[in-house]
Amino acid sequence: MRCWLNRVLLIVTVLGLVACGQQFNTTDVTGAGYGPSLHLHDHNGQMRSLADFKGKAVVIFFGYTNCPDVCPTSLAMLMQVMQQLGPDASRVQVLFVTVDPNRDTPERLKQYVGAFNPAFLGLTGSEAEIATVAHEFKVIYEKHGDIASGRYSVDHTAGCFIFDPQGRARLFARHGETAERITADLKRLLAGA
Repeated sequence: MRCWLNRVLLIVTVLGLVACGQQFNTTDVTGAGYGPSLHLHDHNGQMRSLADFKGKAVVIFFGYTNCPDVCPTSLAMLMQVMQQLGPDASRVQVLFVTVDPNRDTPERLKQYVGAFNPAFLGLTGSEAEIATVAHEFKVIYEKHGDIASGRYSVDHTAGCFIFDPQGRARLFARHGETAERITADLKRLLAGA
């Protein structure tokens, strides 16, 4: 019974979104409670929360600067998104939250995210602060390798959390999503969808 009811609710939701013309390319997570505990320092030392970016769409990605593949690929894709947005790029803020605060110093974060786009901000905090924010976003991360010597990798959830200009969680873009599809979704959000 419960499974049948869930299917009916899913169909009604999908039909409602189609009828409203608000289909997105990425996963719609409207109503998710992400964000309230996001209180971290940016790479310039300023305390940041989502409220600081009201009026802008915000894209949040969790990762680390020593990541060999997923993080640089995702940030390069977000760099393309900003280029494709043209003048609207000034209405979008990309935040890179480190899951490796011991190695990702503010200076390292600034250099890393700045290599993709000088407007991107790296966010950091204590291990406990990062764990709290990651937990709220349902992000999982775990160190593997020689942790004591600092030669380790960090497996982590890959994907972008996208907030609308009112500060509401709206979309989740899985790793591998194209810049064109995310750009289209951001344009819809900036237009008030």
